[in-house]
Formats: sequence, structure tokens, C-alpha cells
Amino acid sequence: MDKQEQVMQEFRDLFNKMVWLNKSKMEVSLRGHTSSEVHCLEYIGKYEDPNVTRLAEAFYMTRSAISKMTKKLMEKGLIESYQKSENKKEIYFRLTPKGKAVDQIHEELHREFQERDQPVFEQITDAQYDGMLRFIDQYSRHLDEHIRKVEHDTKHII
Repeated sequence: MDKQEQVMQEFRDLFNKMVWLNKSKMEVSLRGHTSSEVHCLEYIGKYEDPNVTRLAEAFYMTRSAISKMTKKLMEKGLIESYQKSENKKEIYFRLTPKGKAVDQIHEELHREFQERDQPVFEQITDAQYDGMLRFIDQYSRHLDEHIRKVEHDTKHII
């Protein structure tokens, strides 16, 4: 296995370990809510004037899939829609008190997981962080290019 394959395999293994460790606690604490729903709530709570288009872009999902999810979240009483007086065409979302409570539980779980992992991160130097962040940024931009190409090619097929 060359170094590139090793890095990718290690990233997958690391991600899978995190998911496995966090999964049971997340499922118990956030029972009745899918991971996608919880992360959608997180986005809606964090960003100003989120709408279907912005959510679809953030989660690399279709607008149709996001519409279905936001409808479900509204039915659960976790979000509500609103419009701005200057733009009656666009629909935005915000958390309800019930949605804020679910988002708060999710945020507390993330803090707990971060505290669990803190001993490892305390050993990382600024230079190591900088190197990892450079790699992540470079790889992310590379993937963004390919996403744009796929989206462009898909538009021409339809």
C-alpha cells in the first residue's frame, strides 16, 4: 500500500471509529431524529436566513431531498418557515424552541466528545495543525473542482 492509499485508509478508519464511538450516545440522546435532521437543525441554528438552496449546497443533497427533510422537521415542530417583507418569494427557516433544545443536546454531545479526545489534541503542535489544515484545504478544493464538474456535466445531460 502506498502512502496515499494508507492516508485515505487511515482517514476512513478514523472516521468509522469516531462514528462507532459516538453513535450509541447520539442515538440515545437524540432518539427519534436522524443524523441528517440533527445536522440540518445545526445548520439552521448557526447560519442566518437558511433556505432550501443553501441547505442543499451545504449537505450536497438535492433541493427536493432538503424540501422533504424540512417538511418533516416542521411536522415534528423543530423548525418553522418565514419570509422577509422585502422578498415574499423566498422561504427561510429558523429553529423553534423544541428545535433549539435538540440542537443544544447535539452541541453538548459534541463538547463531550471533544473533551474525550482533548488529550490527543493537546499534543499537536501549531505547525502540525497548520500542515493538517493545509492538506484538508487543498484536498477540499480539489474535491470542490470535481463536484462542480459533475454538476456541470449533469446539467448538460438533463
